[in-house]
Order: sequence, then structure tokens, then C-alpha cells
Amino acid sequence: MKNRFLLIAFLSLAAISCQKDQTVQSEPEFPGVQEALWPYFRLFEDEAAARGLTVDLVASRITAEIASIDEGNVIGRCQYGRYSGNHITIDAEFWTRSGHLGREMVVFHELGHCYLGRGHREDAFQSGSCASIMRSGTCCCRDAYRTSTRSYYVDELFSTD
Repeated sequence: MKNRFLLIAFLSLAAISCQKDQTVQSEPEFPGVQEALWPYFRLFEDEAAARGLTVDLVASRITAEIASIDEGNVIGRCQYGRYSGNHITIDAEFWTRSGHLGREMVVFHELGHCYLGRGHREDAFQSGSCASIMRSGTCCCRDAYRTSTRSYYVDELFSTD
């Protein structure tokens, strides 16, 4: 009887210890969006909320990835899809060599197209700095998205003017 109990206890312990770890995989925070981009999508929603706007990027079904873009001077792209939804691509080389503010700027710019429906805005200040985060990068102004100017550019991005 004692040996039988020990055998059952041993076999039970062996069976339990051999089971695979059954961690539950949670749903992605932003389905169809590469995980490295999630903090910037979350920040976009937060910045909109701070300005009294409701932005729901999950409901928008925008997808996004970091991948190679083989077009000269293009670091991000928003592709509009009537049936498949909008898709953002951020250039992998740009992503690798950029810091937080550069990444934020390009993700916000592309979400400006894909979510806010904004086009490019090429005007500049007298200093030559771009007046909008929505500049194309192919014209006549200098990028000035810095810690000290970030609030202005994010305010301008979400403005309804």
C-alpha cells in the first residue's frame, strides 16, 4: 500500500512537471501593428486626449510595420486601402538610426495622413523651419522637431484649422 502511494505520487509529480508552460498569450495592444510601434501609437492617442480629442487607433484598423522602403528620401508611407484599411510603413534603416523624437515624428506624421486625413503642408517660418510636422520633406523648409519645439508641432498636428 505504501509503495503504491509512493508510485502514484511519483507518477503524478512527473506528469505535472513534464507539462508545457501554459502561459496565456494576450491580444495585441494594436492588432496588425508591429510591437515596436505600439508606444508611438499609444502616445499619439494620449497626445490627442490631452487636447480634448478622442482617437481610437484600434477601431481605425490601421496596420503598421517597420520595413525597407526602396524609394529615395522616403522614411514613411501611409497607404490607403478602401477594403483592407490603411497601412503605415516606416523605413527600417531610418528606424535603426533614429532616436525617440525622430521615430515619434515620422509615426505621428504618417498617422496624420492615415488617421487624421491630413495632407502635406509645405509652409515655413521666416527662419526656414517647417511650420508643420506634415511637411513632405521634398521642399523648402528645415525640420525643427525637437524637445523644445515638440509641443508646438503636436498642437499643430491635432489642430482643426
